[in-house]
Amino acid sequence: MTLADQPPAAALVFQTLLQHGPLSRAELGRRTGLTPGAVTKAAASLMADDWITEGGRPTTERTNGRPATLVEVRPGRALFAGVKVTGEELIGVLADLTARPLASHRVALDSRDVGTVVLAIARLVDRLRVAADLAGEDALHGIGVTISGDVDSRLGTVQYSPFLNWRRVPLAQLVEEATGTPTVIENDVRALTVAEQWYGAGVGVSIFALVTVGAGIGAGLSIGGRVVSGAHGVAGEIGHLPVTGVERICTCGNTGCVEAVASTHAIAEQARQATGDPKLTMDDAVRLAHAGDPTVRAVFARAGHAVGLALACVANLIGPERIIISGEGVASYDLFADHIRQAFVDHAFGAAVDCDLLVRPLPFEEWARGGAAVAAQRVFAPTR
Repeated sequence: MTLADQPPAAALVFQTLLQHGPLSRAELGRRTGLTPGAVTKAAASLMADDWITEGGRPTTERTNGRPATLVEVRPGRALFAGVKVTGEELIGVLADLTARPLASHRVALDSRDVGTVVLAIARLVDRLRVAADLAGEDALHGIGVTISGDVDSRLGTVQYSPFLNWRRVPLAQLVEEATGTPTVIENDVRALTVAEQWYGAGVGVSIFALVTVGAGIGAGLSIGGRVVSGAHGVAGEIGHLPVTGVERICTCGNTGCVEAVASTHAIAEQARQATGDPKLTMDDAVRLAHAGDPTVRAVFARAGHAVGLALACVANLIGPERIIISGEGVASYDLFADHIRQAFVDHAFGAAVDCDLLVRPLPFEEWARGGAAVAAQRVFAPTR
């Protein structure tokens, strides 16, 4: 029996163990709201199919009555591959049910052609299998591919990815056909949010947002333990909030978007205009700003102000306990941190200003783990 075939109570018990286990049956009941009998029945069903097992004893034993026995997920019961697609490379991770990485690898992309990328994903998955010493098709339960842009995970379609210039690509079907393994796709920021919800800075936080600053600017929203996709699959696209008052054209074709001012590409482009140096790179801009160049520091100040406004919008809309700030752009966070904080404080309404802003640099391997986590999630919650 697959987890998708288990009754809802069993899926709830499994998900709770996955995020918070090992737990005693009594603690499972408290966390899930299920009766002791329902917990026992669900655990027995999961145990019979080897999804969970009894482990050790709690560190603090009860002084009377029967000692509690902990129940935990069997991590190796199912393995998943996660792949993050960027415009230049693929980052792959093979992980177990708890998202513990077993192998990782990166490969450069020679072309952004759909067929070439799909073939490269299939080869990367094969390489991960070999690295983890997997044998047989059944050893891998699923693949999760994450990609920036407008992704309809339910249809398995990349509706639009500006960095790859893809439109209406049935990526899940193509990868599944190329690998022979069930495949799901997800927006990369939402997938990273799932990972943070499971085993990162979002564990135990009822409402949080993950905002990524880099080649693009996006957000994942976790509300009540559920990562929100939105009715049309575009929830969290804060990079396209028109909050800057600057007439710069964004990759989406509109003007004044946060991303048009604060993405790494936009910062480098503005720094080139400010210095008159057409060959200036993002690294050059960071170096000049650290050296005190006023024109380049002004570019980072504008970017920080725009990001701070976006964070305030998020705080005002959903009232998160925490906003996690990540992405490759946080490598230069010190250059616009004060401007982000000031704009956030100035525009967050009331108690929203108390939201915890947590800067958390994460390598792309963590984003790939998010893909594996999404694939694992679909095993026990196929209609999330």
